[in-house]
Amino acid sequence: QIQLVESGGGLVQPGGSLRLSCAASGFALDLYAIGWFRQAPGKEREGVSCISSSDDSTYYADSVKGRFTISRDKNMVYLQMNSLKPEDTALYYCGRPTYGCAARMDDSRYKLLEVWGQGTQVTVSS
Repeated sequence: QIQLVESGGGLVQPGGSLRLSCAASGFALDLYAIGWFRQAPGKEREGVSCISSSDDSTYYADSVKGRFTISRDKNMVYLQMNSLKPEDTALYYCGRPTYGCAARMDDSRYKLLEVWGQGTQVTVSS
C-alpha cells in the first residue's frame, strides 16, 4: 500500500521549534519530489516547502522562508521549523506532487498530489 505518514507535531510556545518527519511505504521516497503542506481551520491548503528528487533543490513559501528547512535522507523527509509563530498553527502533512516541485509554493501544480498523509497537528500557543 502506497502511503505517507507524518510525525513530530505538537504544542509549542511562540519562538520554539519542532521537527516534522515524513515516512513512506510502498514506494521509494528518495525517487520523488516531496512537499510539506498545511491547512488551518477555515483556510485553504497552503504549500509550505518542497524538495526535489533530482538534485535536492528546495523551495519555500515566503511566510516560512528563513525559519523552516526541508531536508531528506533515503527514507525520510524532514521539516525543521524554528521561530514558530501562532500563525503557523495548522495540520501539516506531506505529499507527493504529481508534477514535482515548482519554484513558488502557491503554484497551481501543488493542487495535484498523488499521495498524501493524514497529517500531524502543530499548535503554536503560549
